[in-house]
Amino acid sequence: MGKTNLQTRIKADQNTNEGEIGEVNQQRKPTLSIKLQMSMETGLRPIELCNLKTKDADLQQRIIYPTTAKYGASRSLRISPNLTERLTEYINKHHRNPEDKLFSGTSSDYSKSYRNLRNRLADKLKYPTLRTIRLYDFRHYFATNLYDKTKDILLAKQQMGHKKLDTTLIYTQLLNLNEDEWTCKAAMTVEQATQLIESGFQYVTEMDGLKLFRKRK
Repeated sequence: MGKTNLQTRIKADQNTNEGEIGEVNQQRKPTLSIKLQMSMETGLRPIELCNLKTKDADLQQRIIYPTTAKYGASRSLRISPNLTERLTEYINKHHRNPEDKLFSGTSSDYSKSYRNLRNRLADKLKYPTLRTIRLYDFRHYFATNLYDKTKDILLAKQQMGHKKLDTTLIYTQLLNLNEDEWTCKAAMTVEQATQLIESGFQYVTEMDGLKLFRKRK
């Protein structure tokens, strides 16, 4: 990735455009579509979503009660009426009992199915930007969208299931990198970071092994 300008990547990674997310989820594999909608609405980690039991979905109250991964805080996550209706139909169709796993397969299976769908869709639409959207970006989208609406960092921390506030702050720091105000770049090596600093860029945070910098336009 090197000294790539991150205006597009940050949009995909941390504040993914809702239209682009929607493009990925407009497909005809019902179970995968339900999973992606749930990822988008709840910000669940893929492993949390795939470990859900049927009893973890309170469809009367429209709330999901996941078992939080990474020793994070417990939380309850509200879902939309549309997703509630789709889950109800799915559970009835597949005869899921309360102790059954809600979805079959592992988080690795989920990730692989998503990548296959995303890449096919990118090729079909001749829209290569879709290939930059990772499954985890649905979680990032949820976090930045929630904070942008509420400006409540503690609520974002709780709903993300983070143990440490510092983890949540990574999302909000990048959310403030408005592409109209900042030029954003990334560095993989000390040499690249040095060049950016010498050019007036300020260090912001690190993500996916990349050091992120910004400079006012």
